Amino acid sequence: MNLDSRIKFRHLLCFLEIARQGSFARAADVMAITQPAISKTLKELETLLGTRLFERDKAGVELTAAGVRFLRYAGPCVQALREGVSTLRNEQHQPPQVRVGVLSTVESQLMPEVLRRLHGRHSALVVSVATGPGTYLLGQLHVGDLDLVIGRITDSPQVQGLQFEHLYSEAMALIVRPGHPLLARPQAAAVSGYPLVLPLAGTTIRQHADSLFVQCGITPSAQRLETLSPTLSRRYVLASDAIWVAPRDAVGLDLANHELAELDLGVREPGGSVGLCANAAIPLPLPAQWLCEVVREVAAEYRKQP
Repeated sequence: MNLDSRIKFRHLLCFLEIARQGSFARAADVMAITQPAISKTLKELETLLGTRLFERDKAGVELTAAGVRFLRYAGPCVQALREGVSTLRNEQHQPPQVRVGVLSTVESQLMPEVLRRLHGRHSALVVSVATGPGTYLLGQLHVGDLDLVIGRITDSPQVQGLQFEHLYSEAMALIVRPGHPLLARPQAAAVSGYPLVLPLAGTTIRQHADSLFVQCGITPSAQRLETLSPTLSRRYVLASDAIWVAPRDAVGLDLANHELAELDLGVREPGGSVGLCANAAIPLPLPAQWLCEVVREVAAEYRKQP
């Protein structure tokens, strides 16, 4: 079937912004138009396609199955057009750029080493790093706003339709400050008596933290901090007797420098799969290929570590 010439660029922009924001109101604000106008534009597109692209609920809007399929093509289409316009505006003379989404579990140790090696090999390269929850970053990847996402994301529903490459498995650990009372005599039963620092409920990494508690027979304390911020977690643990259930990647340097300590209960939670995620519908730009090459190199060294 030939492409319907009535589908305009504004229809695609409207659809992508609603998918990106998860809300008609927020999408309207970003596009600087009224909410009725954005609703009308979407209705036009749905009529032309002969299907509903979004379902409304109290939390906002959610893509239908048809909307998810259309997103795989609308995002790359708009991104390709933007790149074509850029080449005609002499923006091809700008330094090469790669846009990557990074989850907090690889932000502290993996990515600094990757960036060090990458910039050592490419003297003119801009690396634009976005951080946040996996669902948000994968949504950006779907619409073409990111080239790659790196982290533990295999359990996210947003990974459907994307290409995932396993790099290594990431273990979980119980982390405390040096001099913590439990270091002298680690006991699983005693963990319940201290505040906990945990990943946010509902995240993949939280599931692995909960699994570690089950293996150790620990009843989690009701006093807890829930966050995905390594910086906040680290500072709170250093200032208190709290116990941080953390990916080893997030604390590897702290442990090596003896700035934090691991509470060893004799149990290892294998954690999840850390990997590279790309949008198969969009050809990977050369700078993104450079990044992938270095990420694979560093990950191979991780796999050799005991």
